[in-house]
Amino acid sequence: MSSNTLQTIKVWDVLIRVFHWSLVGFFTLAYLTEGEDEWMTIHSYAGYSILILLVFRLLWGVIGTHHARFSNFVTRPKNALIYVKALATGKAKDYVGHNPAGALMIITLIISIAITGFSGMALYATDGYGPLATSFFATWPEGAIKEVHEFFANFTVFLVVIHVGGVLVSSLLHKENLIRAMVTGKKHRPLEK
Repeated sequence: MSSNTLQTIKVWDVLIRVFHWSLVGFFTLAYLTEGEDEWMTIHSYAGYSILILLVFRLLWGVIGTHHARFSNFVTRPKNALIYVKALATGKAKDYVGHNPAGALMIITLIISIAITGFSGMALYATDGYGPLATSFFATWPEGAIKEVHEFFANFTVFLVVIHVGGVLVSSLLHKENLIRAMVTGKKHRPLEK
C-alpha cells in the first residue's frame, strides 16, 4: 500500500506504552539477577516494580483509554484459537487493537508474572525480608516456593518468546510494524471508503 492510502490511528496511549516497555525492562533485570546473592536487592526491587506495574495495568484495564480496557479486547479462548487457525492460513482478520490471540497472551502473561512476583515476595519473606516478612507467608516451605517462583519465571520467558513470535508473524501477515506501533502508539491503516 502506498502511504497516501493509509491513515494514522492512535491506538496505544502513552501509559500503556510506558507500562509495556517498563515491564520488559524490569522483568529482564529481575531475570538476569536471579540467584545471585550480591544482586538480590536489585532483583527484589525489580520484582516490586513489576508488581506495581501490574496493579497499574489492572486498574488501567478498567478505567483507561479505549484500547487499554480489558472490555475492549478480552474474549473467550475459543476466539483466540480461531484467530490462530486463520493466521496459519493467512486469512486472519486485522484488528486495530489487540487481536484475540494477543488478548489471551496479555491475560496469561499478567497471571504468570503476578504469580512470579508474589512467589518471589513470599520466598524473600522466608528469609525475613520484604513486606511479607512478618506474615504467615514467611512460614511457607522455602523449597516449594522457590520451585513455584522459578517455574513461573521460566514460563513467563516461554510466553514472551511466543508473544514476540506472534507479533512478528502478525506484523508480516498484516504488513504493519507492531513493534513500532508499541513505541509510537500509532498504527497505519487503509483509508476507509
